[in-house]
Amino acid sequence: MERTQIHSTIDWAKPGRQDGHLFIPYSYNLAGWANLMVPVTLLANCGERGPTALVLAGNHGDEYPGQVAILRLCRELKLDQMLGRVILIPCLTIPGSKAMTRLSPLDGKNFNRCFPGKADGTVSEMLAHYLATVLFPLADIVIDIHTGGRSLDFVPCAHMHLVADAVQCRQMAAGTEAWNSDFAFLYTDIAGTGLLPVEAERQGKIVITTEMGGGEVVHPSVHRLTQSGLRNVLVHFNVIRGEKVPRSKPARWVQALDRDDYRFAPESGIYESLVDLGADVGTGQKVGAIHFLERPDREPIYVHALTAGALIGSRAPSVVVQGDCVACIAHDVDLDLRDA
Repeated sequence: MERTQIHSTIDWAKPGRQDGHLFIPYSYNLAGWANLMVPVTLLANCGERGPTALVLAGNHGDEYPGQVAILRLCRELKLDQMLGRVILIPCLTIPGSKAMTRLSPLDGKNFNRCFPGKADGTVSEMLAHYLATVLFPLADIVIDIHTGGRSLDFVPCAHMHLVADAVQCRQMAAGTEAWNSDFAFLYTDIAGTGLLPVEAERQGKIVITTEMGGGEVVHPSVHRLTQSGLRNVLVHFNVIRGEKVPRSKPARWVQALDRDDYRFAPESGIYESLVDLGADVGTGQKVGAIHFLERPDREPIYVHALTAGALIGSRAPSVVVQGDCVACIAHDVDLDLRDA
């Protein structure tokens, strides 16, 4: 295994609280010896150690509710609340967060397509390699908080992949439900390989992910759900002390596992969403229209749902380019994953 080039100021085996950084070496025109400094907070029970949770946000720079939620935890969690150990990284793609971009401006990489990473790669690839080889092995639970970013607006939900191991799948489903979002979403990967959750799942971790809304505006209700859900999941897995908040109603489990569930713009233009986010749609129903600014005489092209379901994700910006995902239709799941 190739050795990481990243230097950490955190002693991962030491109990107590530590606030430090991961130093990722890189160069640019005005600094030959530069480091991207990624803040990390570790809190570990000083007595018998319970499970370890690795809590991550800012996988994509323009996804902010998770970054806020983890920054709050960094300030608010106290050692006497710890039953286990928690590793908190508020933002994995700091240059992207500052630039309000999905990709890192340092290397143009989508961090969520960089796994298992490269020890001698770009900044994003080096950090992915560090997570895969150093931090994932330390963790029992990996929580990766996403939103739709600037490109898609989602019904705020916890979600997960289906994994082959029944015990791992059942634990992930229970953690997904513990977020207390109305929808619990099973999704598949339609835009490439190298995802952070897939690598963590491959290593046998309990992986909980989310889509906490999206678009430019983050409503207070989304921040509240992100923060309360994260805490509840940590309580559920006995990482921190507290009383688990029960669900007020059963989760609506939905899935989008077929490529046809993800609808793409057939042409470039101005997108008009025709269905409210979260609403049910029928087979063949129009969910959006693409208009052509330079052709007022031209009829719009419509995007249709190919099967019935709930519109769980919708295009956020009005301007679309051919091939952009503009809608995700998810379908109710008959299988009760809690008994899988």
